[in-house]
Amino acid sequence: MKNSKDYLEEANALVERISVQEGMDLHKSKEAIFVDVRDSAAIAESGTINGALRIPRGFIEFAADPESPFHNAQLSTNATIILVCGAGGQAALAGKTLKDMGYENVKNVGGFPDWRDAGGETETA
Repeated sequence: MKNSKDYLEEANALVERISVQEGMDLHKSKEAIFVDVRDSAAIAESGTINGALRIPRGFIEFAADPESPFHNAQLSTNATIILVCGAGGQAALAGKTLKDMGYENVKNVGGFPDWRDAGGETETA
């Protein structure tokens, strides 16, 4: 039987974790799509990365599936997708889901507080 640690270990093994600085460089280059996978209450409380899509982890399968009526057209399997959450765990798990769905270039930038504290561009909800 698997536990949460097992799921996180699997996700972290598959989804590259990048530094906040690497994430900020990708953000400035506009060569990546940023996705905040926290729920709307968390984003409302703290804000998010400037321009990030807001797709809760529990909805990622629907937003990422081109056959779903809820598909987010900004997501494509060949795009560079950078995920963020509160501390990195939800982003890793969402990243594994995206990889399982055929998204190849998915990275985890960790937690939004680290992004904000490093001076990354933010926006309020």
